[in-house]
Amino acid sequence: MKKRIKRIAQKSNRKLQEMLGRMDVNLMLPIAEVLTATQWHIEQLAGMAGMKIIQQIIQDDVRQLAGAQRYARDGKEGQLWGAQPGWVAFAGRKITVDKPRVRSKETGREMKLPKYERLQNGPRLDQAMMDQIALGLSMRNYEHSIEALCQGYGIKKSSVSRHFIAASRRGLEELLARKLSDLDIGVVFLDGVHRGGHCVIVALGVSRDGRKHCLGLWQGATENGAICESLLQDLIDRGLDPKQRRLFIIDGAKALSSVIRKKFPGSEIHRCQLHKRRNVVQHLPETHQPDVERRLKAAYAMSSYKDAKAALNRLVDHLERLNPSAARSLEEGLEETLTLHRLGVAAALRISFKSTNIIESSLSRVEQISGRVKRWCGGDHLQRWTGKALLIAEESWRKVKGWQSMPALMDSLNPRVVKKLA
Repeated sequence: MKKRIKRIAQKSNRKLQEMLGRMDVNLMLPIAEVLTATQWHIEQLAGMAGMKIIQQIIQDDVRQLAGAQRYARDGKEGQLWGAQPGWVAFAGRKITVDKPRVRSKETGREMKLPKYERLQNGPRLDQAMMDQIALGLSMRNYEHSIEALCQGYGIKKSSVSRHFIAASRRGLEELLARKLSDLDIGVVFLDGVHRGGHCVIVALGVSRDGRKHCLGLWQGATENGAICESLLQDLIDRGLDPKQRRLFIIDGAKALSSVIRKKFPGSEIHRCQLHKRRNVVQHLPETHQPDVERRLKAAYAMSSYKDAKAALNRLVDHLERLNPSAARSLEEGLEETLTLHRLGVAAALRISFKSTNIIESSLSRVEQISGRVKRWCGGDHLQRWTGKALLIAEESWRKVKGWQSMPALMDSLNPRVVKKLA
């Protein structure tokens, strides 16, 4: 009996020792509170880790040029020559670093550090500034908008302004240098944006697959024929074939129509139906405006070209009795407002192209982004802001509604090309 009790006690002791050796304890910790309390320290640690990586990249540059020691005989073409204060772009600002100096053993001249110079180019810095300013942040408030992961400089108003000018100028140059020959553009919208006594005419194109593309822009005083002609010539120089027939959609300016016929003979011109309706209704007293507006909408909503034109002609006769000036306004360019009907454009695509809303919505983005500019200067000031806003808008552009009918529209405009391909 005593032996049995002794064995049970020994077995219990062994189990207790095993449990003590691998004991697991579950504690309920307030994880959210712990993370909140340590978040700033984690961000500081991330900033320090980033700076350590940058320093190692610079040191790797030095080792490749001069080795690890100053007087090492390892066949390197450079040798260490002390250090000097430098900077790199990090976390949306300039950070002070120690820049090692390397001199050539043959010439004694200082050698460049390629990786260090790339760290100074700072595309992240420029992009961060561009994004914040494009969203409406003023340049003087940029310094307070970024989190201070590490101490730095180069984020004051003047520095931010210089970075924005340089970055927006590069974006404008890329936009104006785009090659258009490979886009297969079938429809071109033309409209202008006015700011500070200046005007920028913008060309927006729709390709065969229904995608929208910013084709170019040109600055002038007003939307006159000379400025429009310069813009169209620039599009031709960059690959927009003038021999190919296209559909041009404009707001109704006569100068644009004449220049389009000159530069792109044979192309079709469609005038914005919404602008036409507004112009006609503004001639009438308020009591007659709803009825005329309803009849205009009904006429343009018809699918048949003959029916739509007949309805508009009847409305002209009606307006002759109400206000002859309103009748003349409707008659002026009436045929160009029915271009989509005459071409037999599908209903869904006709809704997209019946007005200039596609380009006007993009230009409203320009007004939104540049609304904080209080004083417009000369040079490329307006062009840079317009180009940047269009590039931002272009990122969110979708295909036009009814884009499936774009190939049929383009083939109907260029039947000879279709026969050659067949």
